Amino acid sequence: MEMRFKIFRFDPETDEEPYYRNYTVVAEPQERILDCLNRIKWEQDGTLAYRMSCGHGVCGSDGMRINGVCGLACQKLVREYEGLEVVLEPLPFFKVLKDLVVDMEHFLDGIRLIRPYLVSDSAPPEAERQQSPEDRKKVDDVIRCILCACCTGSCPVMIQNEKYVGPAALVWAYRFIFDTRDDRYAERLKQIDFHDGAWSCVNFFECTRVCPKGIPVTKSINFLKREIQKALPGRTG
Repeated sequence: MEMRFKIFRFDPETDEEPYYRNYTVVAEPQERILDCLNRIKWEQDGTLAYRMSCGHGVCGSDGMRINGVCGLACQKLVREYEGLEVVLEPLPFFKVLKDLVVDMEHFLDGIRLIRPYLVSDSAPPEAERQQSPEDRKKVDDVIRCILCACCTGSCPVMIQNEKYVGPAALVWAYRFIFDTRDDRYAERLKQIDFHDGAWSCVNFFECTRVCPKGIPVTKSINFLKREIQKALPGRTG
């Protein structure tokens, strides 16, 4: 089928303002939007910039807004947009480096803030640090996060509060707060107990709707809020 694309273009080194450019691609229904992007770049316009790596929903590098909804270009199939013009734009709230490529540094600052690695006071064991199946289930959902930033790009809170650490950082905080091998439970709760941390989430659920890995993001953040109130007396949100 013939697919029509309208793609956001902006090169800050040469363009004064962003603009959109139209392309037409012949594609099979089972092909991915990423396949169409590759065809445009390889056969029509080599100046088009976007990120991609694994192409199979694992690395999260091709997060973008597709017809107004954030998602991974490698997960969206042509047949989902049959008969429609497909508008491709960079993730909202991110500085555009070029076309569909955005600056991830502020987003990653939020991840770094919560120290996304296990901290233990015990001596390293000879083999791996073991965990029971029951304890593993506590973090089963959130460990699927691939840092694609679709959740942050979809969060309406970001419109009014660009300092918000964002849902992905809170998901990673959850992952270590409830990891029984980590020894910084209270310290980690205090790290997200501030206005631009867990308390900025007001339950729009957009992060949950767009998450390509099906993580219950908003539910996890609400769980964190309750844990803060339980563990840190006097907290009311």
